[in-house]
Amino acid sequence: MADTSKTDAHSERVKWQSFWVCAGVACLTILDLSKVNVGLPSIEESLGGGATELQLIVAGYALAFGLALVPSGRLGDLKSRRNMFLIGLTSFMLASLLCALAPSIEILVLGRILQGVAAGIQMPQVLGLIQQLFQGAERGRAFGLFGATIGLSTAFGPTVGGLLIAVGGLENGWRLLFWMNIPLGLLAIWFAWRLLPKRQIHEGGASSLDVTGILLLGLATFSLMLPFVLTTGGPDDDPRRWLWLIGFVVAGAAFVWWERRYLRIGKSPVVHFGLLRLSSYRNGILIATAYFAAIPAMFLIVTLFLQQGLGLEAVFAGMVSIPFALASAVTSWLGGRLVNTQGRKIVVIGVALAATGIGATLPIVAFTPEELTPWLLAAVLTIAGAGGGFVISPNQTLTLQEVPVTQGGVAGSVAQVGQRVGTAIGVAVASSTFFATLYAEQGHETTEAIYRDAYGRGTLIIVGLLVVALVLSLLDLRKRTVAAA
Repeated sequence: MADTSKTDAHSERVKWQSFWVCAGVACLTILDLSKVNVGLPSIEESLGGGATELQLIVAGYALAFGLALVPSGRLGDLKSRRNMFLIGLTSFMLASLLCALAPSIEILVLGRILQGVAAGIQMPQVLGLIQQLFQGAERGRAFGLFGATIGLSTAFGPTVGGLLIAVGGLENGWRLLFWMNIPLGLLAIWFAWRLLPKRQIHEGGASSLDVTGILLLGLATFSLMLPFVLTTGGPDDDPRRWLWLIGFVVAGAAFVWWERRYLRIGKSPVVHFGLLRLSSYRNGILIATAYFAAIPAMFLIVTLFLQQGLGLEAVFAGMVSIPFALASAVTSWLGGRLVNTQGRKIVVIGVALAATGIGATLPIVAFTPEELTPWLLAAVLTIAGAGGGFVISPNQTLTLQEVPVTQGGVAGSVAQVGQRVGTAIGVAVASSTFFATLYAEQGHETTEAIYRDAYGRGTLIIVGLLVVALVLSLLDLRKRTVAAA
């Protein structure tokens, strides 16, 4: 009896150690979405480049991330999540090395795109492994801790980036943003090799890789995201970029037709459309897409305003997000414990708090004295962070609640594609609105007034996206309430 107890305790310990390897690598991946924001002025000073190159450094990462997610998730489900995790992590580390050594802005953009591909390989394995390791109420707690980790890494990213730039200096401090991934990546590879499960349950029946479906989905995703990635708000934006949306419609329709045909002939498609009939899964993706269109864009707009508009150093601009991070971590943990009893109500409260906190920054930026603005922004972003924690982990749990474990990787991948598409669109629309205001008002107002106007217009877009997420959450809550009655 004692031996069995020891075995169970050992298995439980290894399971949670595996979880923290996954969460740590996800943290490293998500940090690169937000910490690079504060490095943009330093990169421009060091390597030059215009608005298009700087936009590609941020949104190009999200574009490549989104393209790699579904095929990588499918390969992980069919073959080995552990092996795909190690491939993605190793590639991420090597791409970070290329970014750290980049001699030109073009090489840095290339490195960022390769980083995004590597992140897209490893992130689906993280979600699939958590699905595989935990069941029932324990899964809710695991996703609560995972959400806290993601919330902290997203919000602490600007602070970490600012500190590294302060250490390395304005000219080359941005390189430390990428150098930090090398030792952390090596450590993570060692732990992943030792701890991650070598065996997993696979789908029964046909399990061939749907290459045509993957290519069509990749083309549709690329065609949707590219015009937004290329939108800078500058006078040289080419209006022909929107023609790519025609490609999105054509490729998307071809993908749906092919996947249905592939299923009819008895093979396993890259995306099981049956998953989208699960309202918890479908609605969760839509809510997350709208939410992740708003929050990364908010961090970028706040950072640009504080650094360029108010002249704060990167380290101090990054610190404004610390209260958001701490509040988000607490409510992510709490939300993971409450989601099994409170369900979608938690998400509704979270989105409402996030919209309220970010909306409150508008009068602060418009009317408060310059010396008080960063402090007041930090205060109201605490409210937004508390809301964000109630959104990320509970929504993740609810989204994957009814998904079979054998499809956990690809299901998580499709959800992540929604998030990355949302991020690319949200960052592009909000930042282009910000920069378009700067171009339009240049020479007509003082520098501080121009940046206050730019912040206001960009943030109105972000609040609007959160209102969309709130409406979607309320509709889902209403449907669940009617179904339970």
